[in-house]
Amino acid sequence: MLDGDGSTSLLRAGLTVAAATVLGLFGPLVGISPAWITVFVLVGLVALSVDAAGWQGMGGHVLAETLPGGKARLRRIAVHEAGHLLIAEAEQLQVQRVMVGTLACLKAGLRSSGATEFTIPDSVRMSLEDLRRWSRVLQAGIAAETVVYGAARGGADDRALLGRLWGLSGHDVDTAQREQRRARREIEQQLRQERPSLEQRGDALLEQAPRLGR
Repeated sequence: MLDGDGSTSLLRAGLTVAAATVLGLFGPLVGISPAWITVFVLVGLVALSVDAAGWQGMGGHVLAETLPGGKARLRRIAVHEAGHLLIAEAEQLQVQRVMVGTLACLKAGLRSSGATEFTIPDSVRMSLEDLRRWSRVLQAGIAAETVVYGAARGGADDRALLGRLWGLSGHDVDTAQREQRRARREIEQQLRQERPSLEQRGDALLEQAPRLGR
């Protein structure tokens, strides 16, 4: 899962206020009409309000995925989720749905840029082999990004869920860390060998991703 940046709204608000301050101080000196400064401030405040109310503070992400260059951002998300999907299929773990892009996640009520939802087992005390399978599946998005892009940007929620599963399992920390590292090595090797399939699945998910204006 690729996480939404919770600090984005505060950053946008700060930039809007800073830009308004600079325009108010120096705009008239360079010939910008006070009327246009007022319009800019009002538009900025309205945009922030709409983002907070209608897009859960994620409107900037939605716009970024719509503007030129947004497809490259979405493709990285699609590759991340394709990694989860491929390894889940190999491990025979059920996938409920896959969402690529902030707009898709917001429509599903999620504050994220991408998500693959699984059926989590009812029992928290899983066998060691089941924990190994979940270690492979939940780290597959990070591994997929690493294989295709050299490093991963997303996956904090994946790591948090995996940590909870191991924490509730009763196994000691050393065992958990060792098994997670082993799983990461295994799936990175697997995805490198299956990179054409990984990218093909990523491209298919990308084509299905909703964007503003289409």
